[in-house]
Parts: sequence; C-alpha cells; structure tokens
Amino acid sequence: MQIRHLLKVLPALLIGASLASTVHAADIKIGVAEALTGPAGKYGVAIKNGFTLAADEINAKGGVNGNKLALIVEDEQGKKEEAINVFKKLIFQDKVLMVFGPTLSNSAFAADPIANAAKVVAFGTSNTADGITQMGPYTFRNSVMEADVLPVSTRAAVKHFNIKKVAVIYGNDDAFTKDGYNVFKATLADQKIPVTDTEAYAKGDVDFKAQLTKMKAGNPDAIVCSCLAEEAGNIILQARSLGMKQPFIGGNGFNSPKLFDIAKDAADNSIMGSPWSSENTAPANQAFIKAYQAKFNMAPDQFAAQAYDAMNILAATLKNVKLSGNLAKDREAVRVALPEAKWDGATGKFSFRPAPASKSGKAVGYDAQQDAIVNIAQHNKFVVLK
Repeated sequence: MQIRHLLKVLPALLIGASLASTVHAADIKIGVAEALTGPAGKYGVAIKNGFTLAADEINAKGGVNGNKLALIVEDEQGKKEEAINVFKKLIFQDKVLMVFGPTLSNSAFAADPIANAAKVVAFGTSNTADGITQMGPYTFRNSVMEADVLPVSTRAAVKHFNIKKVAVIYGNDDAFTKDGYNVFKATLADQKIPVTDTEAYAKGDVDFKAQLTKMKAGNPDAIVCSCLAEEAGNIILQARSLGMKQPFIGGNGFNSPKLFDIAKDAADNSIMGSPWSSENTAPANQAFIKAYQAKFNMAPDQFAAQAYDAMNILAATLKNVKLSGNLAKDREAVRVALPEAKWDGATGKFSFRPAPASKSGKAVGYDAQQDAIVNIAQHNKFVVLK
C-alpha cells in the first residue's frame, strides 16, 4: 500500500520540485502583485506582460550583475483585501526584494502601508491618485499623476474644440476616479470653464442614461469623464444613443483597448493625456512595441509600456547596488538607490521627484517626473493631437 501510494504522489512531488527549481538561490526575486482577473484585468494583464518582456530581455543579456531576475507573480484581482493578502505573501513568505503593484489606486491605499511597515519598496506603475506616495518612504511610482496630466489635456481639448462649457461625470466610489474628478474640478475652475452639470455613478453601474439625460439638458460643448475604460465605453455609447455628439475628455483610465472594444468609432474625438503613445517614433519605444507584439501577438498599451520601463528602471538601479544576501539590508539599499534612477525608454525620459510633504509630517515616497502627450481617438485608436 505504501509503495502504491508513493507511486501515486510521486508525479505531484516531481512537479512541485520542478516549479521550485525555477527560482534559484542566486536569483533576484521580484514580487508582482497585479489584477490578472476581474474588471481590472484589462490593465493588470498588460502590466504583467510588460514586466515579463523586460525581465526576459534583461535575463537574456546576463541579468543584473550576473544574477537573473525571477518574477513571483500573484493575482490581487483588483480587490483591496486581496491586494493586502498578496503583499503579505510576497513580502513575508516569498521574501521578495521589492514589490511591483498593485494595479488600482484603491488597492494601493490598502496594500502599500503593509510594504512601508515591512520596509519594502512598493513600486506602482498604474497608480495615479493623489496621496499614494505620501503613505511612506517605500512607495514609488512611475505612473504620472492625474494632477500633472489632466490640466494639459483639458487645455488642449478646450483649444481644439473651442469649448466654452462642459458637463462632468465620474465614479464616486473609486480612489482613481474620485481623484480624477477632483483634479478636473480644480482644472476647470482654474481655466475658467463653466460646468453645466455634475453627475456621479457607482462601481458596477451599467445604465447611465438618467445622468446623461440631465447632462444633455445643459447643452455642454464637451463631457468630462473621470472613469475607467469599461464604464467610459458604455457612457460614450449611451450618450450617442441619446443624440449627444459632444467630444469626451478623459483621464488615464481611457487609455485601454477596452474603450474601443466597447465604444468603437463612437469614441472618436475623445481626448486624454498619457506619458506614452504608440506614435512616439523614438527608437526605444519602437523597439518595445515590436518586441511586445512579437511576444504576445497583440499591440501594447500605456500600462504595458509603464511596466516595461519600471522593470528597466529597477534593473538599472540594481546594477549600482551591491546585494549582500541580508534581505533587510538589501531591501533598504534598493529604497536608498531608487530615487537616483534615470531612464529613457518606451515612455520617454524619466526620473523620480519627492512626493509633496504629507500633512502628518512623516517621510514620503517618490512620484514620476515626466511629460504628458495629448492624444485624440480616431478610428479605434488614440493618435497624437496635432
């Protein structure tokens, strides 16, 4: 009986041993906590792909100082409680050097305090809400804040469409969309653009016709939408069904193929700002696009590009860090070295800047210092606004 039992479990034991052997003692273990399933998966999968492509390229060239990058990937599902659990697993069980993620700002507000308490770098590539990097000195991001992008894209839209007044709609129960609304509100006031009506919706809503009907009554010249891609696509489609032909002005959440999957040509003339554009002809960006398409058989988006650059930013930093094998010391060495990173990649020239001082006076992390590119939707894709 014992021999038969051993023969039954032996394949499973061998599989487990094989999986474990993929991470070697000399590997640099990097945690990746992203939403690979659920509504935020449209962002998280692209982010994971960007990390994977960069790590594979770095490892193919010999790794970092002779050590290979080993990605430990976990699905945080775009949920706050899962992000907390995944961060704890990666930091305390897998003992990674640092963690990339999570995908959404909501999740970052929940999970980043875990990393700061453990003195482990949490590096966000898609978190743009205000206050993220004020949670502590171990929080970094290369995702450009909405506060840096929205004033630029709004000013460009106003000029391009000769906008005199707008209506606003936003998600009122998500950190990213709420922060985007606050930035839009301040931007419109600063640029002296009157708001005819402001409407809100909750996560999971699919019918926006009541809000849009109220907005239509004010006859705005454009609709400002602080929304994630899926909601934005449905809002645009429903607006067109009501005969509303106004252009849309969106934030970072618009920059996903999901917008065009849903809205298709109805999204034409939507404007959004981003640090990345597929039309950027810089050699680094074109090489990234070509490599991404070859590996994943699809075009990359902003989120894949930011993840790709983030992995390269980390690798460039690690080349100047002498890892000792003492995990606590090595984690601290990464935090100390990372603010000096400079990179010129798929998203252009990048550096870090210290986050604004927190109200509590505690130490803060680092934001992205990078220029925005204003894009307009034309025929199922975003092109640079001329």
